[in-house]
Amino acid sequence: MTFKYPVSQPWLGGREREYVFKAVDAGWISSQGSYVAMFEQAFADYNDIAHGVACSSGTAALTLALRALGVGPGDEVIVPEFTMIATAWAVTYTGATPVFVDCGNDLNIDVTRIEEKITSRTKVIMPVHVYGRRCDMDAIMSIARDYGVRVVEDSAEAHGVLPVADIACFSLYANKIITSGEGGIAITDDPVLAGQMRHLRAMAFSDDHSFLHKKLAYNFRMTNMQAAVALAQVERLPEILAGRRDIEQRYDAGLTGVRGVTLMPPRDVLWMYDIRAERRDELRAFLTRNGIETRVFFKPMSRQPGYFDPDWWTLNANRFSEDGLYLPTYGELTEADQDHIVGKVREFYEKGE
Repeated sequence: MTFKYPVSQPWLGGREREYVFKAVDAGWISSQGSYVAMFEQAFADYNDIAHGVACSSGTAALTLALRALGVGPGDEVIVPEFTMIATAWAVTYTGATPVFVDCGNDLNIDVTRIEEKITSRTKVIMPVHVYGRRCDMDAIMSIARDYGVRVVEDSAEAHGVLPVADIACFSLYANKIITSGEGGIAITDDPVLAGQMRHLRAMAFSDDHSFLHKKLAYNFRMTNMQAAVALAQVERLPEILAGRRDIEQRYDAGLTGVRGVTLMPPRDVLWMYDIRAERRDELRAFLTRNGIETRVFFKPMSRQPGYFDPDWWTLNANRFSEDGLYLPTYGELTEADQDHIVGKVREFYEKGE
């Protein structure tokens, strides 16, 4: 179905076309083109971090980060219950076991419950900045120091939240704050970790390219054309974040006091505008009929078939998943668009649709 108001769409208002054409005209469309390194440096610089490692997806970035930290079979990684399943899958791809911690009222990992899940096998804590809300990283880093474990930030939904962990990983999928269509990037101040991630993303070739591969690695490379788009997006990141802040404020103003709608805590950066809604599924159907696309919240990891725990229904993460949704959120969403969307939400509850 085509929606007049999609839940997300990329904002390609900068030099994306120019850079892609330059990459094509130069003949460098593979991962060896110059835009890859330019994007890596620009994004690292924006975050005041030394090294960037571009790759094929946010999931790939998480997998590379865990592998670079030595995570493998027999290890455990602390992961939030409330997240997109790619966070858990990255752990599983390494052969390690994800250990889930429930969320608090801001949807982020409940830091008061992390220590009870740490064992002698715990190697990494991997918090997720859900929908653009920064986790309590001071507390998480303190716990990590106390127990001698590493931290990887899953920042897939939080471009603009400055990282403090050993490695931070970002998605560049088309619905993210900035995009390259598909893609991801990991950033770190540690040159050894950066070198290891670069080695692993490119099939662990030796320097002489002898086709003797000494470890299991991946083809997780980003193309030069994707990096060209990503670089243009990084150049506009402050503008993009400011525009999204305006969108958040307009939704807040329009939905405050609407019967049936519960606003969520403020976001550090806006990825998606999330709310809790009474009769959520009926509201979604009504909005769909009016050309407005929405998405429901993540389901708990313990409800997923691959990680099933029969007590999933007791979790905060499940409570939020039952009535949460997010509304259209993208850079070219106008004030008039938002007025229309808010008006339809109000109409649903006021008229008892």
